[in-house]
Amino acid sequence: MRVVGLHRDVLMITSRIWQTTCTVVASGDECFVIDSPILPDELEVLPTVLEHAGWKFSGLLATHADWDHLLARLAFPGAALGVAETTAARLAAEPGAAARDLRAFDDEHYVDRETPLSLGQVQALPVPGHCAIGDAELELHPADGHTADGMAVWIDWARTLVCGDYLSPVEIPWISDGGSRDGYLATLRRLEALVESASHVVPGHGQVLDGVRASAILREDVNYLAALPDAELPLARRGPAQRAIHASNVERVRSSRRPA
Repeated sequence: MRVVGLHRDVLMITSRIWQTTCTVVASGDECFVIDSPILPDELEVLPTVLEHAGWKFSGLLATHADWDHLLARLAFPGAALGVAETTAARLAAEPGAAARDLRAFDDEHYVDRETPLSLGQVQALPVPGHCAIGDAELELHPADGHTADGMAVWIDWARTLVCGDYLSPVEIPWISDGGSRDGYLATLRRLEALVESASHVVPGHGQVLDGVRASAILREDVNYLAALPDAELPLARRGPAQRAIHASNVERVRSSRRPA
């Protein structure tokens, strides 16, 4: 696990699995953990990371309901989990899905965990909207398309965008179950102005980006999605895993065109 300071009030944590990111933001006497690393030892040290930074933990936020973004509850049992209303609805419609997906991952990779995942108290946040933190506010922006739910978090005073599974330098756009190409494109267009003004963009997977690099990836992703099902993979994202995601995207777009 790698911890990088992006701003005096923002830390980015990168998991050893899938380069999954977790962002910690502080203001005044409050501190939120957004998304999560994956491995048990990474989750175990999260409270220590906050302690060393001198920040008092206040709560959890998750950009969307995919299981690999929900695991911070294992590090902070009993904490409230703030999510977009769309994510709260998805979690309610899919009870136990995240825990089952986590168990499947652990079985495949021989990972032992002391406790199962339980999401506990979920707080639905209005998106678009704001979330108070200390003497400041986080801006919450809709971010569906990868899945049916989601939000991006804009930390205005740090010029930092936490965008969930968008704008990744290591993963092409992935239209998952419940997602859509049109929704994905709409999210990228909504985020464009924030990306252009950002000092830091934190994707759900991969290293932190500056605004120039993130804008370039955004343009690549728009061009890729617009060209589906006949799109070429972006030059820097053409490995076997990305080809598998591409094949899934092609089938999903073709299926959406078939008569019901």
